[in-house]
Amino acid sequence: MKISCIIIDDEPLARAGVKDYCEKVGFLDVVGEFKSATDAGAFLEEHPVNLMFLDINMPGVNGLDFVKSLRQPPLVIFTTAYREFASESYDLDALDYLVKPITFERFYKAVNKAYQYFDSATSSGLDHFYVKVDGVITKVNMEDVLYIEGMKDYIKIYLNDESRLITLLSLKQVEALLPSERFVRVHRSFIVSKSKVESIEGNIIHMAGQEIPIATNLRVEVLEQIVGDKFWKRG
Repeated sequence: MKISCIIIDDEPLARAGVKDYCEKVGFLDVVGEFKSATDAGAFLEEHPVNLMFLDINMPGVNGLDFVKSLRQPPLVIFTTAYREFASESYDLDALDYLVKPITFERFYKAVNKAYQYFDSATSSGLDHFYVKVDGVITKVNMEDVLYIEGMKDYIKIYLNDESRLITLLSLKQVEALLPSERFVRVHRSFIVSKSKVESIEGNIIHMAGQEIPIATNLRVEVLEQIVGDKFWKRG
C-alpha cells in the first residue's frame, strides 16, 4: 500500500529533511513539495492526496489557516518549531504534531499512524466506518450501503432503508478507503456495493429501484468485478 503525500514548508532544508525521511519509509510516495500554502492549495485542487506534512509558521497563509480553508483536507501531520500550536492543531483533527528538529524515530511513529489508518480502512474485515454528518460523527455499516454518489465537494451515501447520508468527502478519497472486495467504482460519480447489484442491462446497473450508469471505459473491469466467474452461460 502506498500513501501519497506532499510536503509544505517555506524552509528548503526542512522540506529536504522530511523528504529524506519519506524516502526511507517504503509506503510513502511524495508527489509534491511546496514552499507556501498557496502553491499547495492550487495543487490539491487537481491532485487529491492522502497525507500532507505541513509547517505552521509560514509567510502568507499559515498552516493552521490553510487546513481550515480546505473543504476536504488530507490527513495532516504538522511539522513546526513551535510547541504552542499543538492544542489548536488537534482541534483540526491533525494526525500528529512534530516539533523540529524531528528525529527519524519520532517521524516514523507519526507516519505509522497514517499507515494503520489506511490499512484498517481498506481491510476486507472492516464491517463499518464513520463519517461526519451535520457535525455528528455517524457510524455506517458496510452491509447497509447500496451505492455512493459523488457531488464534487461532497458525497451522498445511499442506504438499504432508503435514507441518505451527506458528508464532505471526495469520491476519490472514499474509493481509496472502501474495501475493493465489496465495492467497485463504476463511473466517475458512482461507487456501488457489488452484492447489491440486481441486474446489468447494457451500461446500466439496476439496484433497489435505481439505475446507475457504467462508464464505457470501465465496463469490462466492472463486469469482471461484479460478475466474474459467477456468470452461468451456455457453453
